[in-house]
Amino acid sequence: MITPEVLTAFLITLFAGLATGIGSTLAFFTKTTNTRFLAVALGFSAGVMIYISMVELFFTARETIVEEMGKSKGEWINLASFFGGILLIAIIDRLVPSAENPHEIKKVEDIEDKNGSKKIKLKRLGLLAAIAIAIHNFPEGMATFFASLHDLSVGIPIAIAIAIHNIPEGIAISVPIYFSTGSRRKAFFYSFLSGLAEPLGAVAGFLILGPIMNDLVFGIIFASIGGIMVFISFDELLPAAREYGEHHLSVYGLVAGMAVMGISLVIL
Repeated sequence: MITPEVLTAFLITLFAGLATGIGSTLAFFTKTTNTRFLAVALGFSAGVMIYISMVELFFTARETIVEEMGKSKGEWINLASFFGGILLIAIIDRLVPSAENPHEIKKVEDIEDKNGSKKIKLKRLGLLAAIAIAIHNFPEGMATFFASLHDLSVGIPIAIAIAIHNIPEGIAISVPIYFSTGSRRKAFFYSFLSGLAEPLGAVAGFLILGPIMNDLVFGIIFASIGGIMVFISFDELLPAAREYGEHHLSVYGLVAGMAVMGISLVIL
């Protein structure tokens, strides 16, 4: 049954996914990449994800699972779920060809360098990046949806953090496709399409897990989401933040993200 809570969680997930279009738009209407801003923003996003995963999701999941299964068994299930989330996203990451890493840094100014001899290779790179990012976005969408469905004070910060990290992914798709085809429409379309994988993940999660949802399943999902968020932060966000700007900027963003998330959890 589609309740107002389900619809709200889906719309929040849709917002996070379509942020790839923001990155694509930036690539067309700005001449240079604000690397310092992206370094801080990506670090901030990682800080939000790490803090909320280790402080909120993990312990909320543990409390719920222990209540259902008992202390000893519940602790082990929670731990297995957390690292199971890490294993799931790591396997998905390994399925993506390393030569076409979707998180390879792209800058807006790369569009200005139009060397026609590499157009076919660049178009292939852009399309593969779109597919790879869509694969990554699917479990992210599921995570955002269930977090928002359970608690908006948790789901909204996760959605914002994922939206921030989707911006450079949009650039990574649109730059090589525009470079190779000269079509802004095609570049934006593929960037937009890859972002739709997040709401698709939300729908799939709702259809598969919705009928069996109970407190135990919610606890396992929450612990798994924590693992997924931690892996994304250390594998994608922080390395990208360091590549875009000075090392210290990414750390400042990381600490700021943790602080903002900590304060918001106390206030809310």
